[in-house]
Amino acid sequence: MRHFTLQELTASPTAALHGLDNTPPCEAERHLEALVEQVLDPLREAWGRPIYVTSGYRCPALNRLVGGVEGSQHTLGQAADITAGKPADNQRLLRLIKRLRLPVDQVIDERHGAWLHVSHGPRNRKQFLHIP
Repeated sequence: MRHFTLQELTASPTAALHGLDNTPPCEAERHLEALVEQVLDPLREAWGRPIYVTSGYRCPALNRLVGGVEGSQHTLGQAADITAGKPADNQRLLRLIKRLRLPVDQVIDERHGAWLHVSHGPRNRKQFLHIP
């Protein structure tokens, strides 16, 4: 994990505000490490600038609190929401993910580039979706 830390992948002001322990179990921690090593670090290397994690691992209670879908890959440590800072850069980041052919399960362009949901897991379906 060269460019990302477990701390930033588990940090949540919402969890802190509500007194939730957002520490991932060992299996979720291993999934986060795989997400970083297989997808996020190679993406950051190719991008050449910072990429920020806005939401990584979410304990089930936090996932419910923020309105995440049941069974979200965030609760397994297999997903992170990321941004390069602005929608135009996030759109460029999306094109870079496609060009690099990273082993992603899903990449979801949320709200026209407001952020990107990126996941990596056992299936790695290479799905690219858009949610307006």
